[in-house]
This record gives sequence, C-alpha cells and structure tokens, in this order.
Amino acid sequence: MEKKTVLTGITTSGTPHIGNYLGAIKPAIELSQGDTYNNFYFLADYHALIKCHDPDRVAQSTREIAATWLALGLDTDKATFYRQTDVPEITELTWILTCMCSKGLMNRAHAYKASVDANREAGNADLDDGVTMGLFSYPILMAADILMFNADLIPVGKDQIQHIEMARDVAGRFNHTYKKLFTEPQAVVDEETQLIPGLDGRKMSKSYDNTIPLFCGPDELYKLIKQVKTDTKAPGEPKDADTSTIFQLYNCFANEQEAASMRQQFENGIGWGDAKKELFEFLDSKLAAPRVRYNELMNDLGAVEEVLLKGADKARAVASPLMDQVRIASGIRPLTYVAAEKTEEKQKKEKSAEAIARAEEGRRRGILMQLKPLLAQVEDADDKPAMAKSLIADKTAQVESLKKKAKQKAQNELDVLQEELAAYL
Repeated sequence: MEKKTVLTGITTSGTPHIGNYLGAIKPAIELSQGDTYNNFYFLADYHALIKCHDPDRVAQSTREIAATWLALGLDTDKATFYRQTDVPEITELTWILTCMCSKGLMNRAHAYKASVDANREAGNADLDDGVTMGLFSYPILMAADILMFNADLIPVGKDQIQHIEMARDVAGRFNHTYKKLFTEPQAVVDEETQLIPGLDGRKMSKSYDNTIPLFCGPDELYKLIKQVKTDTKAPGEPKDADTSTIFQLYNCFANEQEAASMRQQFENGIGWGDAKKELFEFLDSKLAAPRVRYNELMNDLGAVEEVLLKGADKARAVASPLMDQVRIASGIRPLTYVAAEKTEEKQKKEKSAEAIARAEEGRRRGILMQLKPLLAQVEDADDKPAMAKSLIADKTAQVESLKKKAKQKAQNELDVLQEELAAYL
C-alpha cells in the first residue's frame, strides 16, 4: 500500500520554546523515525512575513528553528526538511490557486474576521484597517504548501482546522475545473495533546510572553523557572500536583516512575522553592545534550544551510513535476504543446486505418482466388477485350438477379473483376 504523506510547517517568527517542543517538534520527529509515512517538515519563512516585519528576527528565527530540529535528532534522510522559500513552485502554485479561490471563502477566515471585529469594537470606520493582503489571503499560501506535495494528513491545533478545510475546497475547485491533480488533505487533531503551561499558568505562547526557550542556558533557565506562579501554601502543606504548573512541566518530560516520585513530594508538602529547583535540575539534565548539539549547529550554520538545500532538492523533485502538470492543466503551455490525449487519439485512428486497410487487402486476395479461373479465361482468349467484356456483362447480370447477402458477394466480385480487367475494357 502506498504511504500517506504527512506535512508540518513551522513559522519562523520566534525562538523555539518548550511548548513548541512538546506540542509539535517531539511528536513530529518520533513520527518520522518510522516507515509508515512520507514526512515533510518545512520552515515557513514566507508565512513569517505576514505578521513579523523585523527582518533580523525572521532570519534569526529561521536559524534557531532549523538548528533545533536537527539538534533534537531529526533524520533528514528519512524526512524531507526544507525552507519554504527554497521551493519557488510553492509561490507559483499559490497564484494559480488564488485564481481559483473565492473572496467569500477568504472573508470567513478566522484571522481576517478577528481583525475586522477588533476594528469594529474599536469604533474604527475602516474595518480593514491594518489588514494586509498577506493576512487576508495566507490560507491560500497554506493550501499551496499542502497541495504542492499532495499531503494526506496535516497535524494541526483545533484553531487551524478551518485552513485545512479551505485547502480541501481549493483543491476540489481546481480538480473540477481543470484536472484531478490534488489530494484533498485531512486535518489531524490530537485530542489527547496536553496543554503546555507557561510561566503564568496559561498556555505557553509567544503571544503571552510566558515561554521558556528550549535551549536557553542553565542560568536563564533557572531564572525563568523561579518566575513560575504558585499558590500561597507553605512548606509542609500538601499541594495539588494536577493544578501546579511546576508539576505539569515536570510531568511533560518525566517517565511514569519519575512523575510518581514528584507527585509524592507534592503530597508530602515540598516547598515551592525546592519544587522549582527540582524542576530546573530535571529539565536541565534532559536538555543538556541536545543543547550542546544546538550550540554546535548555531556555530556551524554552513552545515545547517547544506542540510536545508539538500532538503529543498528533495522537495523540488516532487514539486517540479507536479507544477508542470498544473501549468499544462491550467493552460500555461508551450506554443507547440499537443495534449497527450489528442496524440493518443490520433495514434488510435492511424492504427485503426491501418487495420482496415490490412483487412481490405486480405478480403481482396480472397476474392481474387475465387476469380482466378475467370481471369485465366481472359488471358487464354484470342480476343481478350471481347472475353473481358463478356465476363463483366455476365457478372453484372448475376448481381442484378440476386438478393441481399448473395448480391453483395457478387457485387464485390464484380468490383474486383472490373479492376483486374480494366486494361481490356
């Protein structure tokens, strides 16, 4: 059975944090280690430009994210790991899909509606104030990212399901209008995914400024962990591990035995300072080895660049042939192009004409065999023209006297006889 394709994009607008690792990077790398799927992972640097207009930040984020995935063990021989901007077919496809996409569909996109609602609530007469065409139409770029590789499965959060549905809609329109070239993707939402809490207890997110960078140094890591919000329970008082950000972060990295041991300490009333220190030492030990590798890669960006370019070559080996088909299907063709279907039809007609000619020649040879005695009479006659005319007259009379099938047979013989004796008539 043909492998399904899984595709994930990572927007290059920030520094990877623990939430990114646990929620996306770790499960993606684990998935790529098997042989069940074709895995495509890319740095979505074009997407970064939608909201981030700081070029240095985009460039630095691209470096950090690439190095992070490699430091955490992504095998680029098994997975295709590339930078979005290194595959120009994606932006070309984006334009063609834009021409297939209705504005009404884009009007319903969550990000655009949120911007409009914010302007309305602020009393802004221009409801599109601050809305760029990048923000408005980025679901089409996302659709191109997906359809370019005919991805089957797209792991996303619930807030991204709408974009996958839009990609399905655009794929269906293209397939119906031109030619069935695109797979309609499916969103994959892990309902069991654990919420990764940030320093303030809310979901860890750059938007809340509550993240813990994945590969920050030990001193910074400890400093951040000490900022984690806790309740007012004193040392010695039992504490609820399930509502504690400290325990939840610990549990995300712990095995069953380690989690049980930490839970017991909470029940025994561990002090918050000691709990934070334990969390720091535990996370630092888990992240130490990949942190070293990350720093090595950040100091050898030429090697990282080579990996990305190698990935781009792999990606374009898939994208380029499909883009050729998309162009042809939509009418972007060389002036000398002839549709394969028409060529095949012409060949069939030519073969059919040849077959008919061969059949006709065979039929004629059969009739000649039957007429051989009559033709011999003409050749042996002293007055060949007279004999020829006499035989034609007799055969004509025979044709007129017969009916249906016998008449047709006699007519065929008369036709051949006239051709053979034409020189004497």
